[in-house]
Amino acid sequence: MTEPAEPTTELDLLYSETEDDLRAAVRALLTDRAGHQTLLSRIETDSPYVPGLWKSLATDIGAAGLLVPEKLGGQGASHREAAVVLEELGRAVTPLPYLASAVVATETLLALAGESGAAAGLLADLAGGGTVAVLAVPFSTAPDAEPSSSSSAAGVADAGAADVFLVPRADGLYAVPAGEATVEAQTPLDLTRPLARVTTPDGSGTRLAGPEAARAAVRRGLLAGAGLLASEQLGLAEWCLEETVRHTRERHQFNRPVGSFQALKHRMAQLWLDLVGARAAARAAADALAADSADAPLLVAVAQAYCSKAAVRAAEECVQLHGGIGMTWEHPAHLALKRAKSDQIALGSAGRHQDTIAALVGLEPPL
Repeated sequence: MTEPAEPTTELDLLYSETEDDLRAAVRALLTDRAGHQTLLSRIETDSPYVPGLWKSLATDIGAAGLLVPEKLGGQGASHREAAVVLEELGRAVTPLPYLASAVVATETLLALAGESGAAAGLLADLAGGGTVAVLAVPFSTAPDAEPSSSSSAAGVADAGAADVFLVPRADGLYAVPAGEATVEAQTPLDLTRPLARVTTPDGSGTRLAGPEAARAAVRRGLLAGAGLLASEQLGLAEWCLEETVRHTRERHQFNRPVGSFQALKHRMAQLWLDLVGARAAARAAADALAADSADAPLLVAVAQAYCSKAAVRAAEECVQLHGGIGMTWEHPAHLALKRAKSDQIALGSAGRHQDTIAALVGLEPPL
């Protein structure tokens, strides 16, 4: 058994003033343009995306380029700021390709920008918000998994919004324009994050990297995605608890708020404890990614193993403690539950991440 490694960096879990300002801007935008009632009406259409919302977030606020250095046309921020954006997107269960494009695809290209002019050029397009890129692998792919080199990938998240696909093949990574790919919509559990099968013809697109560099770049992109997905799950859990507390204060039985009943208070108190742990885990993962810490793979795995379960528990309690209204299509609780359940298997399941933790700290994984 190997000895566990000592932590190499001191974590900063607190939010900065800049991060708080960014949160306020994103929340104001989503409240104004993408409230839950708007989403409930959009999911009954062919596309859940609110027209113009991506431009407002990606370009006007500049969120698309947070991870991109200024010399490449981005904001020169870090994963901490991107995590704040994802917290707000999680709270609102917003249908936007932010995680897919501004995090996973952007991180993948950042790993290649120093060696590939095509990757650097594409990064500049992504940072400006005018182009959306999607890594053409199943949304369930874990960071330490070996992506398939098949010409077709099912379960690709936000593929319908992509302008270009990053396609792993046996001989490297390719950038394929969406017009050269076949995108077949699939039926997802979470209607706010569409899935599709993406098929690209052999020989199409521009080669960005060889096999080894491509594998390292894809792993970097998926690792960042898994780490910041925890922030989306955190935001979702926060909304579920806040909405449940609000409802149980206003709903009366026997001339008393139902939130004053001891059994319900205990359940909401447990949710609050879950939320505190999820915030610590998600912030630790974001900070480690921002610092490019050697502990990042471990902290990302911890965040996903914990936050995915916390989000599902919060969403389930939100539905149940709302009583009958929580089971209706008109109330947004079902949006949160479906997003939490789909996120639970996104970028690696909790069990997969627990196995990763065991391997990284030198423990035998559970049978």
